[in-house]
Amino acid sequence: MDIEQFYSADERRRQSAEVEFGTNWFDDKGNRYELSWVEDTGELYAMLELVPEADSWTPFGDIEVENLPVDRLVVTVIGNIPTIDGVEGILAGWSDEMAKPDGISWVAERLRSNGVATSDAS
Repeated sequence: MDIEQFYSADERRRQSAEVEFGTNWFDDKGNRYELSWVEDTGELYAMLELVPEADSWTPFGDIEVENLPVDRLVVTVIGNIPTIDGVEGILAGWSDEMAKPDGISWVAERLRSNGVATSDAS
């Protein structure tokens, strides 16, 4: 689902505080993800930024994208963890792992090894 569908499916998500756990996670194909936790629902979600058309290049070699359509941001609820302490415990060390190639697989493994049930993102 796209980011707008995600928020529209449960208005608690839109009103809730969120805690970000990094914006530069990558998979083995180089796709970039952002990882966030929604306080009111306990949902940990990954947002995949589909590769957009580049509007311009920054001086640092990055693609600068203006006005990225919401349907280019794919959201998947990857787990339900009721408390911030629980999320922080499961993801302890995340900032070091995010920098590694295919770091997002580390997140999946941490969730599995801690028995976190995934959601169908409804």
